[in-house]
Amino acid sequence: MKITILAAGKIKEKYFTDAIKEYSKRLTRYLSLSIEEIPDEPTPENASPAEQEKILSREGARFCKAIDHNPGAYVIALAIDGKPYDSVAFSRHLSSLQVNGKSHLMFVIGGSLGLSREVLARSNEEISFSKMTFPHQLMRVIVLEQIYRAQRIAHGEPYHK
Repeated sequence: MKITILAAGKIKEKYFTDAIKEYSKRLTRYLSLSIEEIPDEPTPENASPAEQEKILSREGARFCKAIDHNPGAYVIALAIDGKPYDSVAFSRHLSSLQVNGKSHLMFVIGGSLGLSREVLARSNEEISFSKMTFPHQLMRVIVLEQIYRAQRIAHGEPYHK
């Protein structure tokens, strides 16, 4: 199985990059992993709804272009209103996708404003890791950890509950 993490912006904090490297290394025994970054748009703190839409649209165009460069990928948008899973159900879902011929999964992580309607429309599904809001940099670590946990569960290996 191949997994691509498509995310807005670069990670600047060493503690995030260290965690991403660690989970990426752990995942190599289970699957092929790539992390692709698209430039994020600067978002002023007091951006109006119209400005926010423009920012989402510009980022969305970049995401759609990156998705187009991965034909055949099954696209999973991370969205707060997406379908929630517990870790065991998430593991089963990933295994089910693979059994049903989805050999390339692409997880899309938006910027500080989330994902545009265009990106959500291009996705095969939307999932949520929580109703809480997380910084998009931290979300990369969370996604990688949950994919790693899912692989451990799928292979009958111990994991922390």
